[in-house]
Amino acid sequence: FLTKMWLYIYFIVVLSLSVKDSSAICPCVREELCQPIQHKREFEVFVFDVGGKSWKLYDWSKVTTIAAFGKYDAELMCYAHSNGARLVLKGDVPLPDMVEDAKRTAWIKEKLNLAKIQFMDGINIDIEQAVEESSPEYYALTALVKETTDMFHKEIPGSQVSFDVAWSPKCIDKRCYDYTAIADSCDLLFVMSYDEQSQIWEDCIAMANAPFNQTLAAYDQYIAMKVDPKKLVMGVPWYGYDYLCLNFSQEGICTIPKVPFRGAPCSDASGRQIPYSTLMKQINSSMSGRLWDEIQLAPYYNYKDNKGKVHQLWYDDPESISLKAAYVGQQSLRGIGMWNGNLLDYSDDPVAKQQSADMWNALTPNRKAVSLAVS
Repeated sequence: FLTKMWLYIYFIVVLSLSVKDSSAICPCVREELCQPIQHKREFEVFVFDVGGKSWKLYDWSKVTTIAAFGKYDAELMCYAHSNGARLVLKGDVPLPDMVEDAKRTAWIKEKLNLAKIQFMDGINIDIEQAVEESSPEYYALTALVKETTDMFHKEIPGSQVSFDVAWSPKCIDKRCYDYTAIADSCDLLFVMSYDEQSQIWEDCIAMANAPFNQTLAAYDQYIAMKVDPKKLVMGVPWYGYDYLCLNFSQEGICTIPKVPFRGAPCSDASGRQIPYSTLMKQINSSMSGRLWDEIQLAPYYNYKDNKGKVHQLWYDDPESISLKAAYVGQQSLRGIGMWNGNLLDYSDDPVAKQQSADMWNALTPNRKAVSLAVS
């Protein structure tokens, strides 16, 4: 029995080593494309990619970092490197594993080894779990970010370690993190300036996914906490929320079902996330066409489903995104990005092509736009 067991262990070790060696063979047409990207871009355009091949039609004149949240694609790695852009891993870890030093170190080494094997340029740490202030998890999370950054920087020269944070540092969704220490410990914070209705404390009504003034006020909060603006990347949504209206008033206010979330009585969980590509096909047949909210500075429209029930759909488009991008430029933030790059229509349809191009172009900061919006 012992002999068989040792043979089994030997087989597993040999197999794992062979997989590692075969994966370490550069898959690119040019060997140098497997070298990590080492230069730092002054302005980041940070793109989350969830798989497939739509990345081939991204605007690579803008992309600086791709966070691979889908299946690893060697072709994407080679193409990103050929355009001087980084490709980084997704990193998430259960809270219990984060607290134990040995498990935390093992997780970091595992991710580092994976990044090396796949010729990647860093890691995007995406936790999004509830953490109480001054709890063991609170301190362990900061330690995780610092230790990951130290190890990646040492082992992969020029690598980038980023951390995803809520749209506001005010314990949103009970994510009470040490944001200042985490920002100091990594290369950048990707601020998820969307799903800002995840906790609705007042009237349960449909609202913008990322209202302009609320979004910008949260960056002021981060900066007031002494987070370096050059560490902040603004995330914008390339999707909208479709809400079924329990009541639709004459003023166009849509009352939504109560779906509690982390203590709040209502949330955007009562709606459905709709890709930009889908909603742009629907808007022309809606009952209202595109409408614009002058307070939230966001577009929306109303439509009836096949049962005759009214829905209200809030989203972001080039106009609303341009206003936020202007703030990015005005405040000299590190950059901008989106969830996610796959949500546009990259077909050959000329209308869709123009719509997608407009969304990419909206990422370029325009300082004039924000002054107009604020005034």
